[in-house]
Amino acid sequence: MLLPSTRCLMIVALFASCTPLHSGAGLERRTPTYARVKAYLDAVPAIDTHDHLVPFDRLVTREDRGGGMNLYQLWHRSYYPWFNPLTERKPNQPCETWWAVAKGDFVNARATSFYRYQLPAIRDLYGIDFDRITDAQAYELDRRITENYRNPKWLYEVITERANIELMLVDPFWAHLDHRPDYPFAVLVLNVDPLVRGFHSSEFPNPHDDPYKFAREQGLRVESLDDYLILIDRLIAGAKSRGAVALKQVLAYVRTLEFRRVARQRAVQVFGRPREELKPEEVRDFEDFLMWQLVELAAKHDLPIQIHTGNARIQGSNPMLLVDLIEANPKTKFILFHGGFPWVDETAVIVMRHGSHVWLDSVWLPTLSYSMAKRAFHVWLEAMPSDRILWGGDCLHPEGVYGATEFTRRCLAEVLAEKVDRGDLNEEHALGIGRQILRDNALALFPQLKDRLWKHKGRLPLPTSSTSQAAAAP
Repeated sequence: MLLPSTRCLMIVALFASCTPLHSGAGLERRTPTYARVKAYLDAVPAIDTHDHLVPFDRLVTREDRGGGMNLYQLWHRSYYPWFNPLTERKPNQPCETWWAVAKGDFVNARATSFYRYQLPAIRDLYGIDFDRITDAQAYELDRRITENYRNPKWLYEVITERANIELMLVDPFWAHLDHRPDYPFAVLVLNVDPLVRGFHSSEFPNPHDDPYKFAREQGLRVESLDDYLILIDRLIAGAKSRGAVALKQVLAYVRTLEFRRVARQRAVQVFGRPREELKPEEVRDFEDFLMWQLVELAAKHDLPIQIHTGNARIQGSNPMLLVDLIEANPKTKFILFHGGFPWVDETAVIVMRHGSHVWLDSVWLPTLSYSMAKRAFHVWLEAMPSDRILWGGDCLHPEGVYGATEFTRRCLAEVLAEKVDRGDLNEEHALGIGRQILRDNALALFPQLKDRLWKHKGRLPLPTSSTSQAAAAP
């Protein structure tokens, strides 16, 4: 029988052996299997299926940034302030004045994924542990961020070299219908949200979202619902000819994902009337009708449609609400974004039943909840073929993209390594699955991307269409 003092020493030793080697490193990240899998995934040139990477000039010139990117903007233009406090830094306010207050903002957010996903970028790109940052380090970090953004080469270094992203599908929410990529590695996605509310031209205060502006430029008359549907068809065809590889829909932020099959006549009765003349149910009738039309056009033009599911207007963002639409349109390729968070199990069931034309995109999921993303990968890989899963970053600036990419690679490596160590996968198969999720599945779903691959050539090609001069390839 062990003496009490001996038992205490053994307990202390046991807990010491479980202590992470460094901040954020758990037991599963200390195994040789994890190290090998992670190293392999880091070396895969990734295809990022969804981001909102802002044009470089918008990152550095807006007046509300006091002359450029800085430490405040790194957090302000991340997901952190969605649910956590962040003291505002006024234009031209010294970092010292702002930081004296702002450094206390992170106290209650240390465990949140919206905080932790940016830490790898600050650590790997700037050599600073933000969990333990000193005042002097904060001032220096602020200065270095601003200095880096004086040259667009920083953006390319972070995304294409350090994050090892070869191509990135971008939804430009600042100009949905412009059809102009801002970077040579960027791939166009057509956001169709503006089209759904096109019952009247007054719905479009932003000319970059206005399908009626496109109609005028094309010499098209839009006087009836039939005319409007012809316009949408033409607009989608034009976007595809300019390199768009998918449609995108984020209506879950403003309404339910239940799209009823509405009779055409009800949409006819709404078209051409301004919103103030319509009842809410009439607006919904038009939106529901248009969504079914867009899903059919997606099949016609062979463009998958990405749909935001989960964590939006949560009363109606459960992906199960899309099942009727999915079942009725087997020729359309549906991509369910964010894994349906928090309904990640429901999305698995949808793919199990309709796997021939449904994909799950884990975009944003590790950033929302790292633990749920890890559980989701475990469940998904057990419930569906591995060629049904994609990933993306869903960020605005390079550091955010880097952090989200590292979070995804780390999460995926943990899951695959655990399955290998449990004997549920052999390591060769696990590496193949990781490569599928990070790269190969996107190339299969969007075959147009194969002509855009450049890493094997050793240099990023110059843009082929009009882009910001500041964002030209280095």
